[in-house]
Amino acid sequence: MEAQTLRESVTGAIRYWEPRRLVYNGVLAAIVLIYFGIYYPTSKSFLSVDSVLGLFLLVVLANVAYCAAYPVDIFVCASSYREQWRKHRWVIFVIGLLFAAIITRFFALGMFQSESARVR
Repeated sequence: MEAQTLRESVTGAIRYWEPRRLVYNGVLAAIVLIYFGIYYPTSKSFLSVDSVLGLFLLVVLANVAYCAAYPVDIFVCASSYREQWRKHRWVIFVIGLLFAAIITRFFALGMFQSESARVR
């Protein structure tokens, strides 16, 4: 097994993780849209310039969190565990996606749920 250069490790990480970012963002967007629809018309009152900018900030932060996989991927691909990692790194994607989905659900509930529904 030959050593992989840093450039090859970074290229491999980008090639693997970037197409999955679309799935990640799509799942999180679907969660927000579903909860917006569930709590409509109450959620309609959420729409303002400030709330949309706040939502944009959350989207950016979710994508920064997604980038946490890169250093791990590059580090492990530079090790002798590269082949095992490549076979099983989808597990890290699924765990990260589930974690982000849970956090997104809580934020969506907090944003769109009416005050009367929260008291119950």
